[in-house]
Amino acid sequence: MRRKDGQPMLKGKTVVLAVSGSIAAYKIASLASALGKLHADVQVLMTQNATNFINPITFETLTGNKCLVDTFDRNFQFNVEHVALAKRADVFMVAPASANIIGKIAGGIADDMLSTTIMAAKCPKLIAPAMNTNMFENPIVQDNLKVLEHYNYEVISPAVGYLACGDTGAGKMPEPEVLYEYIYREIAFEKDMAGKHVLITAGPTREAIDPVRYITNHSSGKMGYALARVCAARGAEVTLVTGPTSITKPLFAKVIPVTTAKEMFEAVKAEAGSADIICKAAAVADYRTKHVADEKIKKADGTLSLDLEKTDDILKYLGEQKRPGQFLCGFSMETENLVENSRKKLTKKNLDMIVANNLKEEGAGFQGDTNVVTLITPEDEIHLPLLSKEETAVKILDAIMKQS
Repeated sequence: MRRKDGQPMLKGKTVVLAVSGSIAAYKIASLASALGKLHADVQVLMTQNATNFINPITFETLTGNKCLVDTFDRNFQFNVEHVALAKRADVFMVAPASANIIGKIAGGIADDMLSTTIMAAKCPKLIAPAMNTNMFENPIVQDNLKVLEHYNYEVISPAVGYLACGDTGAGKMPEPEVLYEYIYREIAFEKDMAGKHVLITAGPTREAIDPVRYITNHSSGKMGYALARVCAARGAEVTLVTGPTSITKPLFAKVIPVTTAKEMFEAVKAEAGSADIICKAAAVADYRTKHVADEKIKKADGTLSLDLEKTDDILKYLGEQKRPGQFLCGFSMETENLVENSRKKLTKKNLDMIVANNLKEEGAGFQGDTNVVTLITPEDEIHLPLLSKEETAVKILDAIMKQS
């Protein structure tokens, strides 16, 4: 994944991972590795207690940087190390955050490398608590977390599950993939979409034939989900109306799950009025059965005919209801005459832009992680090369922001 300037997404960004004493400390190794693969400069700080759970050499091997534990390490040259690192940091995450380190930071105590550095940092600071459920629910810990939130620390809610102590409840550190999403949202992009409300549709719809069977298509939802993720990372308020998919829902979007075309139509109607930008990436069924059988249709000799009726044309409705200043982007999937057919749809549906996909082009189409699209506006055509769907999302949003 690359930024708008073509550089690897996190190149030039400094991420400080602060690890305190918790059994969950070992999970941060995979987070450090994932960030490093995107060319982030990953700096790891550890409390002395954290070194009992994972060796600092692990982090040094993964990041290529010295893992800092002792504020007064005389074998490492840096001018007032904790201040220098605090100035460089683009984001500071404490994970796992024990009750002890949470209490220290909330109380203004700075007596080790981690606590002194975070006190000096002015970048966004994220806290991921990890502890026994009773400890997490202790009023003192809860008060300390409220103090941190008051001072603009973002507290990441712990997961609920089976804990190392044998209890089940809140207090489990979220998985590294979740923590990564918080970091990505903070530093991957400039917040050029702040203040914008973006409505996105994604995935397929399902139209029931009987209690067992339904009509659908091959849409995975990946393109729409990529748009939602990038919009949120660029500062937008995101609403995602999604048909049934098997992929993880975006963390920082209001997600409205639907199944049928009718349900999607009603959800979109309810949300469209407040949207500044609408990206209709869903592959909505064009037809549904007039009558859904109450019982499973039994196999019989001969053929089976289904009586179909048209579904609501959501994009047409949006084009008719489009208010001044609202940007409407549609998607088309063609197997022939890509630009010609897509331009007709652009005009007919009153769109500001249409993203045209050729199903027969290698690397494009459903299910895959890449796409080859053409961005068509009334005045222009931009042919994009083979890109990941996330890179495609960036290009689509760049084009929208230039026009809106």
